[in-house]
Amino acid sequence: MTRTFDELVDEAEHEPIRGWDFTWLDGRAFEERPTWHYYDLVAQRAPAVASMLDLQVGSGAMIAALPELPALTVGTEGYEPNVAIAASQLQAHGAHLVWTDEDRGALPFRADAFDLVTSRHPVTTWWDEIARVVAPGGSYFSQQVGPHSLRELSETFLGPLPHDSTRDPDAARAAAERAGLVVTDLRTERPRTEFYDVGAIVFFLRLVVWIVPGFSVGRYRDQLDRLHQQIERDGAFRTSASRFLIEAVKP
Repeated sequence: MTRTFDELVDEAEHEPIRGWDFTWLDGRAFEERPTWHYYDLVAQRAPAVASMLDLQVGSGAMIAALPELPALTVGTEGYEPNVAIAASQLQAHGAHLVWTDEDRGALPFRADAFDLVTSRHPVTTWWDEIARVVAPGGSYFSQQVGPHSLRELSETFLGPLPHDSTRDPDAARAAAERAGLVVTDLRTERPRTEFYDVGAIVFFLRLVVWIVPGFSVGRYRDQLDRLHQQIERDGAFRTSASRFLIEAVKP
């Protein structure tokens, strides 16, 4: 039975948010994964080092899923709803969580402390601090959100957006090199992303708050109704994410 606009929106608006948990979207939205398979590449690197730092671990799911962890594995997280979840996940696998202040841009670790520093979709990359805590010969390995990710979705609510972006891969390379690192790999892709009902869009925008800052159903009900009609007609709202992979080594 086809569900109405009001039913879909009401359900999504009241579904509890639990950290970075996207499982509610299973079957209701789809994001294609980059072809480089970041998790698999981290899983290959982790057994080869003695110490690893994962910045902005989110719920800690990636660390918890790795088949083998270095003897010293530490994660940081500053988003309060994620902290308790990540701490439990990491502790269960012999790793440690440090609650950091995301606004300070400082890492509470000694210099040259970690052989491998990783980060999947960091909000901010603190290049100088990363270069400080990576051991000589060690590396920073990260998958990041690239420029204009889900731009069509954002513009549906916000109107035309500027064409420049703070998430530029070439800017990341330049920042890494200014911090004294040597970039050995840099790749970009635009994975396909689809939403199959308007409720999925509502839940996603509640969870990923920077796509439409200040989002609420009441504020954007007209745009949501148009999206509902579009999805009913076309079967999905289609857009593309933006991702880049960067690896930088400390000489």
